[in-house]
Amino acid sequence: MGVAVAKDTGTAPVPRRAADVRNVALVGHAGAGKTTLAEALLAATGAIPRPGRVEDGTTCLDTEDVEIRQQRSVSLGVATVEHADARITLLDTPGSPDFVGEVRAGLRAADSALFVVSAVNGMDAATVQLWEECAAVGMPRAVVVTQIDRARADVDEAVRLAQLMLGEGVYPLHLVDRGADGAARRLLSLLDPAARAAGGPDVDRLRAELIEGIIGESEDETLMERYLAGDELARADLVADLETAVARGHFHPVLCVSALAGVGVEDLLDLLVAAFPCPVEHGCPPVTRPDGTAAPALICDSDGPLVAEVVKTTTDPYVGRVSLVRVFSGTLRPDVAVHVSGHGLADRGHPDHDADERIGVLSSPLGAALRPVSSCPAGDICAVARLTTAETGDTLSSPEDPRLVAPWDLPVPQLPVAVEAASHSDEDRMATALSRLVAEDLTVRLERRADTGQLILWCVGDGHAEVLLDRLRTRHGVAVVPVPVRVPLVETLCGAARVTGRHVKQSGGHGQYAVVVVEGEPGPTGSGIVFDQRIVGGTVPSQYHSSVERGIRAQARRGVHGDRPIVDVRVTLVDGKAHSVDSSDAAFQSAGALALRELVAAVGTRVLEPWCEIEVRVPAEYVGAVMSDLSSRRARVTGSEADPDRDRSTVRAEVPEVELLGYPGVLRSVTHGTAVFDRRPLRYEPAPAAFAVPA
Repeated sequence: MGVAVAKDTGTAPVPRRAADVRNVALVGHAGAGKTTLAEALLAATGAIPRPGRVEDGTTCLDTEDVEIRQQRSVSLGVATVEHADARITLLDTPGSPDFVGEVRAGLRAADSALFVVSAVNGMDAATVQLWEECAAVGMPRAVVVTQIDRARADVDEAVRLAQLMLGEGVYPLHLVDRGADGAARRLLSLLDPAARAAGGPDVDRLRAELIEGIIGESEDETLMERYLAGDELARADLVADLETAVARGHFHPVLCVSALAGVGVEDLLDLLVAAFPCPVEHGCPPVTRPDGTAAPALICDSDGPLVAEVVKTTTDPYVGRVSLVRVFSGTLRPDVAVHVSGHGLADRGHPDHDADERIGVLSSPLGAALRPVSSCPAGDICAVARLTTAETGDTLSSPEDPRLVAPWDLPVPQLPVAVEAASHSDEDRMATALSRLVAEDLTVRLERRADTGQLILWCVGDGHAEVLLDRLRTRHGVAVVPVPVRVPLVETLCGAARVTGRHVKQSGGHGQYAVVVVEGEPGPTGSGIVFDQRIVGGTVPSQYHSSVERGIRAQARRGVHGDRPIVDVRVTLVDGKAHSVDSSDAAFQSAGALALRELVAAVGTRVLEPWCEIEVRVPAEYVGAVMSDLSSRRARVTGSEADPDRDRSTVRAEVPEVELLGYPGVLRSVTHGTAVFDRRPLRYEPAPAAFAVPA
């Protein structure tokens, strides 16, 4: 969502009853034509004078510099328009799996999803997976086939693929009427008896399947009886039941559109108004109170308690922070105090927080343009400027009765990108810029690794990382450079030995004297540094035992070879010497550190590398490819489970952490964007010989 205010913001659509509101997310694979379709819809409703072109960087919805350069959407674009006395908000989502967080945000704000399928490129597996996710939560869905006038376009094949890959309930709603030159002229509704005149052996079958699908979802039981009796059902009756069928989430009409020629655009707008569910029909997400106690279920009522959610946050150097807000209950008004609450996302870098703020100007978004509105009632979407504490995923509610909306499902970022400031001036501003970036995007996590000292941006994929770095530079004015991610290596002893650590310095005046004799050996994996003592006769006074231990532990943290800490070692103090004047805590710390270095010199060390346990969830057809790739990464597959009902499998494996640095992109490639994985630290294990070279 762009935030720069356009010079001519136009007239904002007036607030309407929730029954007259349609919030529709456009989803589908990259290149399917989502943004081009949205531009055609905006132009057809008079919201913009003419549709922009992605190739020219002139679209209303793709306004970021990176979007214009790459000629693709990387963020959620939002535009609200009017058609047939209804208020329609289009949420144009990116097609790349790298920006699935933007897709989930769009679906959270929407009441229905319009899956955009190219008549040229068909449908990919990632689109099918997203369809299944929408089905699991009962999201009403429809399909629009675009690019029907392009070379190599095959509308029939695109519709057939949609029916084959998306499952039951997918029915074409129109036939494409083409002229003598083959160009699409108009759409013929299969609900209209006149469509039979178009001829073709499949027309009667398609019409019958469509009508039976609508009747099957109808609340009028007499329709099926009349249909089976051979009565000609009125189109008005069928259209009235079409909305019920779509809203229930089991009936999915297919429409064809040529966005560039304008064919089917009006038909699609009419379908959105007549057949897509309003916010009242779709319902509201579950809510609790900020302390976790139960709260009454919400209904979409403009007079109800105020509950709204920040589904997207952007920061602009001129406008400041702008929050895209979906109102589920009540009415949001300017100059009113609200409670901003965010809980349950601490693992993503969003600590729990609560604050009261005052609402400023409300706006209706039209891409980069913000058009002021007087209020935002339940079911509607608006932009709110300068909510200083609000982050993506936060809930806005009444300070007297605060509520908390359950967070939506988001992927865990698995690609680490180490970054450093490009200059000293960037270093000063980097922390603030990164905190804003995390507040805007729930799919990014910021971590300062204690073991390597590196600052890590955890991203969804390479494309996501590229856009984040670009935003830091262009939106926040901070230049950062990616550097290689360092995987922390450690060392442990190769054997047991008895050594002496002697720290004696006599240079006149008060000296330093400490001698310790220790026995050392490797310990069990994960045991760390274990210190013990078997001093007999007080050769090392008891007050210095802890000093020896501190020296050993400090040396273990520093390591002996470069920055590799020493781990999993058992050290026992067995003997030593002290001086009545020159011995001290510092001297015995130094002797302890020296003793550990002598142990390393005596028996040598072996290098250990961190391993992780991963769980890959993948369609069954790609299990073999996942297994093959894991075997090339020194992985040990520990098990797999099949879920026949969903045709998916879960593969579990143990993998060296270094082998996972570029794994998200490879996994996406071998599974065509359909697999996801989680990881957790497991343990350290001996590294290959190549890692044994001193750091």
